[in-house]
Amino acid sequence: MFLSRPRPAGSVACLAAVFALAALPAAAEFELSLYSGWQTAPHSDVSGNDPGGVGSFDFTAGWDGNSFDAPIHYGFRGTWWRGGGDLGFGLELNHTKVYADDETLADEGFERLEFTDGLNIITANVMRRFSGQRRWTPYLGGGLGLAYPHVDVKTTGGKTFGYQVTGPAVAWMAGVTYDLSESWSVFGEYKGTYSQNEADLDNGGTLETDIVTNAVNLGVSFNF
Repeated sequence: MFLSRPRPAGSVACLAAVFALAALPAAAEFELSLYSGWQTAPHSDVSGNDPGGVGSFDFTAGWDGNSFDAPIHYGFRGTWWRGGGDLGFGLELNHTKVYADDETLADEGFERLEFTDGLNIITANVMRRFSGQRRWTPYLGGGLGLAYPHVDVKTTGGKTFGYQVTGPAVAWMAGVTYDLSESWSVFGEYKGTYSQNEADLDNGGTLETDIVTNAVNLGVSFNF
């Protein structure tokens, strides 16, 4: 009769560890990103009522981005890559901004009309990256959320100056990351937003406008 040779305790422990690790899901990857860049906005319709000031109004506003004037255009994004894979979920604050141009102000009787301490688009995002055996990784993403701008409006009817939740917002992006190390990477991207904004004026009036922004951003990410 042949007796099986007992396995060393160390080998049994190693095999148990291998099977235990194989049963665990892949570790999640978290990514924190900071970016800035050049941002613009096309013309859009502005309507509403300004009691004691310009009265009822409905006109097309030209917008300036002035991306590098304080406060500058920037954004923060946090992404959880599910199981360390290529599908990610996260939150983002995009501090985009718009100023009504001088021609709009002169023609329509506004002294100030801007969302410049942030049009502030806050979204919950879904991201998809296309990783491989390389240091650069393309990605796409989109998000839904809300606009929380700093409303800065001044006419002869009064001044409105403060943060408000003004309506729903959508964001979309496409870019490429380049790995500098296991933890750090840089990226470039196109980012767009669309927001519906209905702001209350302090004199009892309202102001409504839908704003689209387009930006080319450069940023840095930390992964852990």
